[in-house]
Amino acid sequence: MKINYDIKDKFDFIMFAAVLALFTFGLVAIYSATVTHPTAYGNFQKQLFFGGFGLVIFFFIYFLPSQLIRLSAVPMYVLSIFFLIAVLAVGKVISGSKSWFSIGPFGFQPSEFAKIGLILFLAYWLSDSKRDINSVKDIVLSLAIGLLPIFLIILEPDTGTAIVLFFITLVMIFWAGISLFGLFVVLSPGIVTFSSLFGTASLIITLIFVIIALVIFKRNLFTSATIFVVNLAASFFFDYGVRFLQPHQQKRISSFLDPNADPLGSGYNALQAKVAIGSGGIIGKGFLQGNQTQLKFIPEQWTDFIYCVVGEEFGFVGSIFILVMFLIIFLRLLRLTSHTKDTFSSLIVIGVLTLLLVHFGINIGMNVGLTPVIGLPLPFLSYGGSSLLANLVLMGIVFNIYRGKKHYQ
Repeated sequence: MKINYDIKDKFDFIMFAAVLALFTFGLVAIYSATVTHPTAYGNFQKQLFFGGFGLVIFFFIYFLPSQLIRLSAVPMYVLSIFFLIAVLAVGKVISGSKSWFSIGPFGFQPSEFAKIGLILFLAYWLSDSKRDINSVKDIVLSLAIGLLPIFLIILEPDTGTAIVLFFITLVMIFWAGISLFGLFVVLSPGIVTFSSLFGTASLIITLIFVIIALVIFKRNLFTSATIFVVNLAASFFFDYGVRFLQPHQQKRISSFLDPNADPLGSGYNALQAKVAIGSGGIIGKGFLQGNQTQLKFIPEQWTDFIYCVVGEEFGFVGSIFILVMFLIIFLRLLRLTSHTKDTFSSLIVIGVLTLLLVHFGINIGMNVGLTPVIGLPLPFLSYGGSSLLANLVLMGIVFNIYRGKKHYQ
């Protein structure tokens, strides 16, 4: 009994089982979506290979001395920046984005591994005892660490991954102990920019709330005026920034606001995904029996729209099962943040949790029409070797932290 206790105390079998369940369900859905496809038939075998290889890396990282995780933070960040620059120079263009290196039959996407580099280095930076996260200098430097890879990824362009890194940066800074006012200063321009998507009335209401918040915080007139001007500028520069997006990305924003505006174009995937999920009913149409899936109504549904394959063929039961598995992972990660032995480890766990939550929220939202179609895979389910490997590497780091966590009675 003592041996069993020690094993459970060093390895989170519940979270690992949830990850394996999602990966297995993903393999089933990928097979269904590609088995009759003329060009994607081999994707199932590739995903199986990357899953097996990723699990080997997972256990390798799990057994590493914990000190090596900290020592790898700076090199991983520097290496990820190097690859992001290199891909802009010699990368392969796929779907309008220059974000891939071709290695024989496989592809390597540096932006996926930039997530690892950012989480490790930002945790390393913020956990330094010399940092004062509420000082202007350290807030700016912390934001710069996140904005550098975000800027390079936007140049590809890969809006979805840039959004993920942005959220990771903000949440990790918040977790490091930034004050409520500091968080407001960091977040408000983004909120104002987002509100401008929905028209002038929405923008004005948001700016009014900004003014109210500034009054409540009771800062000096110069500071309050400067923050308001920054927010106002963010709203005016939004239209200018949209011009840098690719035409298909601009159409995705328009179709998010009104999917029926272009039902055969930019809004097609979102509408068909909702049809697929809705047609699954309670228990689904059965494996390999989905009309939307087998008749290929949704292009490349084994990637960003894998959830609609599950919804159509396994119905409400299958869809809820996926949600429950993710919920288990999220709750176990959240619990681990309070059981870690140091700030560095806690920041890594919250960074991984943020990454998975943002992917989960946006991807599921895309499938049910609640968020724009911006090209984010569903972790552990969607086809993609780079994404799967990056997620398994991060989970290996998390489980390494779990192995050395501080014990509470």
